[in-house]
Amino acid sequence: MNLGLKELRRRPGRFGAAAAALVLISVLTLFLGGLLDGLYLGSTGALRAQPGDLMTFSGNSKLSVIRSRITGEQRAEIAKIDGVTAVGGVGFALVSAAVPNQSEPASVTVIGYELAPAGVPDRPMVGEAYADQSLETKGVRIGQVLAVGPKQLPIKVVGFVSDTNFLQQGALWTAPTTWREVLASARPDQTLPSGTFQAVTVQTARATDPAGQASIAASIDRSVAGVRTVTRDDAVLALPGIKEQNSTFTAVIGVTLLVAGIVVALFFALLTLERTGMYGVFKAIGASSGQVFAGVITQALVVAVVSFLVSVLLVVLAAAGIGDALPLTLVPRRLATTALALTVTAALGAAISLRRVVRIDPAAAIG
Repeated sequence: MNLGLKELRRRPGRFGAAAAALVLISVLTLFLGGLLDGLYLGSTGALRAQPGDLMTFSGNSKLSVIRSRITGEQRAEIAKIDGVTAVGGVGFALVSAAVPNQSEPASVTVIGYELAPAGVPDRPMVGEAYADQSLETKGVRIGQVLAVGPKQLPIKVVGFVSDTNFLQQGALWTAPTTWREVLASARPDQTLPSGTFQAVTVQTARATDPAGQASIAASIDRSVAGVRTVTRDDAVLALPGIKEQNSTFTAVIGVTLLVAGIVVALFFALLTLERTGMYGVFKAIGASSGQVFAGVITQALVVAVVSFLVSVLLVVLAAAGIGDALPLTLVPRRLATTALALTVTAALGAAISLRRVVRIDPAAAIG
């Protein structure tokens, strides 16, 4: 290990090619991961914030909140199911909003709710809304009155919340009455009577018990005609394109890390071949194959860590330059898993040279 570190300090340029390649691969991996997280978080925040463990949709909606309808009678029946502790309606309207002093309208999702989602205060007064912080980039400020929908309905912003967007549109959390007015103005054919929502969020007495939640969901579907109940996570994955984009990006990121392993393997295989004579001298003066190989692994790990830190800096600068042009979000968990994956991949790639190191014969290498 000490031999490997000494060589890194004295001849860092020897490892420049591998480091440059790993920086490029790390930048690509982090960029893809940041884009995946940005798309996921920006599309699913409104559902992830729902306070219920379960969500109930109409049976023919295919878990689409836009197509779903839950009547007041169905909601009352759901509330009677054993294990259900609270039921709250929720509805969505995707519209545009004119922002004071801004030339371009902002795309928003007006959400009417009864049970306060995580991070969102209790329902505001009619005609008021809590806006997601992402709308600040569109010029939205507390106290402003937005003109929402085709009929330019006035909605006053009374506060900000975070991570609550829906399908990449900034959320406006409102009282159900306000949401119904917006929905009726934007889609007159979808005017809903009081008591009817697009979906309901269901709180249960078995929040930490997946089997218990599944049992309650099955009881709701058996007892209430025309509904389908799923967990909140399943409702999130049912949003258009979420499951497909997750699987696609994950596959691309996996292939990118595989390429990183191949790059490291080829580099250290060539480096080992080049330094066969030096390793032969080390073994001739008493160094074991394990000590020599530990130096190789140490070099691979140091190169990987340094490359990752440089790539993080580059991606952070790129994200700052891009702004809101792309939904690029750097999540600490993604950074940690990428760093771990890259170092493990680099170590495995360097380990391919183990066989060559072990088989070095001091006499043949020196001679």
